[in-house]
Amino acid sequence: MFLEVEHASVVYPGGGTRPAVHDVSLALPRGSLGVLIGPSGCGKTSLLRAVAGLERLHGGRIVIDGEVLADAAAGVHVAPEARRIGMVFQDYALFPHLSVAANVDFGIRHLGVAERRARTLEVLELVGLAHAAKRAPHQLSGGQQQRIALARALAPRPRLLLLDEPFSSLDIDLRERLAQELRAILKQSGTTALLVTHDQMEAFAVGERVGVMQRGRLEQWDAPHALHHRPATPFVTDFIRVGQRLGMRAEVERALALPSATD
Repeated sequence: MFLEVEHASVVYPGGGTRPAVHDVSLALPRGSLGVLIGPSGCGKTSLLRAVAGLERLHGGRIVIDGEVLADAAAGVHVAPEARRIGMVFQDYALFPHLSVAANVDFGIRHLGVAERRARTLEVLELVGLAHAAKRAPHQLSGGQQQRIALARALAPRPRLLLLDEPFSSLDIDLRERLAQELRAILKQSGTTALLVTHDQMEAFAVGERVGVMQRGRLEQWDAPHALHHRPATPFVTDFIRVGQRLGMRAEVERALALPSATD
């Protein structure tokens, strides 16, 4: 396995007796796309941050491509910048004063000028934005800005890409389309990725392995089909059922052009 999380636990100072992440184990093959879903506060973002190295493990260990990045028992914690992991955030985190190309170029300035220019153009073509290289981010749509952020994360050729609620600020129609585009881009680039989302439709559109979390625990880590047809726990059963009902309601609301109950 390429990514291995073994009995990982994360405890925040002053967080009470319940760990943010408790005894979580999962594995992701090279080139695969994994997704973590669950209710707010279930620990999915904390687990993502632990893989990135932004949080230290209280227990367990994390291994990528045979390299131990974190091992609580052995006191091992590789710094985030040394893990060769890319991250995409929900707020894009683009530099407004730089062009699209300069935003993508930002993380590969250690390369020579010609190599840097070629790599920037390569990833912009991959995300379908080569034509916008000289434009400013604010001149593009929200979906295009998220693709800039994705191109910037892919430019250094990370061995693992982590995405934290990458489409949560976009409307539902755009989220569904970009989820499909994201899967195609990551598969074309051969990137191994782990994504966090609260949106089940997004999770099942992207993920080859999907994990359902609650209260810091991973209830099930499985193929999407298995989650639907062979839920491992009562919580997974209820969570999937509620998600399906909400998804059907959203479809009806959109069809009737009625405002959502959550507005």
